[in-house]
Amino acid sequence: MPAVNRAMTPLEWTLLLTLSLLWGGSFFFVGVAVKELPPLTIVVLRVGLAALALHAVTRIMRLGVPATRDAWSAFFAMGLLNNVIPFGLIVWGQTHIASGVAAILNATTPLFTAVVAHLLTADEKLTAGRLLGVVVGFVGVAFMIGGAALHALDHGVLAQIAILGAALSYAFAGVFGRRFRAMGIAPIASATGQVTASTILLAPAALLVDRPWMLPWPSAQALAAVAGLALVSTALAYVLFFRILATAGALNAALVTFLIPVSAALLGVLVLGETLQPRHLAGMALIWIGLAAVDGRPWRALRARRRPSPAGQS
Repeated sequence: MPAVNRAMTPLEWTLLLTLSLLWGGSFFFVGVAVKELPPLTIVVLRVGLAALALHAVTRIMRLGVPATRDAWSAFFAMGLLNNVIPFGLIVWGQTHIASGVAAILNATTPLFTAVVAHLLTADEKLTAGRLLGVVVGFVGVAFMIGGAALHALDHGVLAQIAILGAALSYAFAGVFGRRFRAMGIAPIASATGQVTASTILLAPAALLVDRPWMLPWPSAQALAAVAGLALVSTALAYVLFFRILATAGALNAALVTFLIPVSAALLGVLVLGETLQPRHLAGMALIWIGLAAVDGRPWRALRARRRPSPAGQS
């Protein structure tokens, strides 16, 4: 497996910031669409429309998607870990909790990734600073969910657990997805294969469970939300994701969820009229501190300050 950068370049940070806006918007789009469409239908439309769009782009760019058994086995595994499981859990979770809360819980992805990458990779090991970040981040998650979870396991708590399950699935996907660079598959081809495989896996379940032909025709607002979810927050977003993953590694790519709650929460409050409780904000602050520690920048800054200045300099 090719080695990855530990500190991201300015270009990678720019791509990460852009990706955070695209994925932050996904919580807003889901918040609109889930009012009129069932979860499985939303997920299938999301990956299906994204697959059609990406196949069109690859044809225009004359970039083929590999047709080998190894490539498609990887696409189906990645689709299961990065789309089928997390999309289903997140969309179901957002039927019971606000999009801003879902985004905050999704920000635990780098914490899970730090542990998974330590166990499954040779060049993304969990240092003492990263371990402290994981601990602080999980304290933030526990604080945000609140002590009521210990007394009553209602749908709200189950929905929050579902979002955490999605974050864990994303962590495994981030580590697994590193292999596409080693296989020589371009980011846009990786994204196309992944969402295509996800569509094949999800479509039969959606047809069986939701019976979409029996549903009332959705409003223009819901259709626009689904289109934005598929084309902007999935097709374009995954091209950027695989580009970052190829050069910066699983943990750095997962840091995008550090930035997502801000955009998602603002959209939820300003457009959907949602509210965030003080404990959600406090929990998010702890998660951010944990993510900063996982990233390692605070430790590098402390070491730089403690380093003695060269002789003859004040």
